Amino acid sequence: MTAPTKPPQASPTEALPGSPRGEIRGEHLHSPVISWFDEHARDLPWRRPEAGAWGVMVSEFMLQQTPVNRVLPVYEQWLARWPRPADLAKEAPGEAVRAWGRLGYPRRALRLHGAAVAITERHGGDVPTDHAQLLALPGIGEYTAAAVASFAYGQRHAVLDTNVRRVFARAVTGVQYPPNATTAAERRLARALLPDDERIAARWAAASMELGALVCTAKNEGCHRCPIAAQCAWRLAGKPEHEGPPRRGQTYAGTDRQVRGKLLAVLREAHAPVPQALLDRVWHEPVQRARALDGLVSDGLVEPLPGGLYRLPLS
Repeated sequence: MTAPTKPPQASPTEALPGSPRGEIRGEHLHSPVISWFDEHARDLPWRRPEAGAWGVMVSEFMLQQTPVNRVLPVYEQWLARWPRPADLAKEAPGEAVRAWGRLGYPRRALRLHGAAVAITERHGGDVPTDHAQLLALPGIGEYTAAAVASFAYGQRHAVLDTNVRRVFARAVTGVQYPPNATTAAERRLARALLPDDERIAARWAAASMELGALVCTAKNEGCHRCPIAAQCAWRLAGKPEHEGPPRRGQTYAGTDRQVRGKLLAVLREAHAPVPQALLDRVWHEPVQRARALDGLVSDGLVEPLPGGLYRLPLS
């Protein structure tokens, strides 16, 4: 069997792809960022040894587009109720949606339930260690597979979330923000930045993510607290303004997302099928309300029943 190809690595003298004039090299970033992380990392439950791979996976699903402070209480309740994938797999998918509460983007709950079923059926209830097997689970993309392999199993993978991408854009590429969607150039840079040592690479993945979350933030960045400020390409260039299209924050009020959330709130709180008339009360505009409800049905988040009744899905 052919051995898997290792991702390209930056040598001690090799300039990183995308770095201006080659001033920054990966090994100059690793030690200060990891040392900072050792001192300043938040004590989060999914980082504790007892969380295990399932706890890491649950956190990664919940943290997508949702801040830590909103995730924490739901995460604790979820793991108390479903400490292993098999525990969740036994439940109806609608129970996952109910327990998801107001985290938003509830399709993540269905995907996590689907992953739990697959883990139970394919892997005996244990989250697989192999990156390819993680990637083959339903609802898991490249980022989540790399994050679980790295954070749960200490493997060497490039873990590129929004925070990491912003750190790399500023420190190495010299721009204020990364592109809206992850590019091939960013992936090459992330692979080149990975330390050779597997254990250090896993620590680097967590540390660079935390740096983006706490210091190298999207607004009001704390350069005076940054362990690599002295070599940050964006700071050294005078912090040039973002040259791409305007970055607009996501709106919520008045959107279909808000209507969907209100409809789901009624269904989560009910433990019996809900009549259409009760759902009609949650939003004044009938066309938008109908569109939102149809979308929930199409996404598998709501199950229509005869007689104009609706419920969370049972299968």
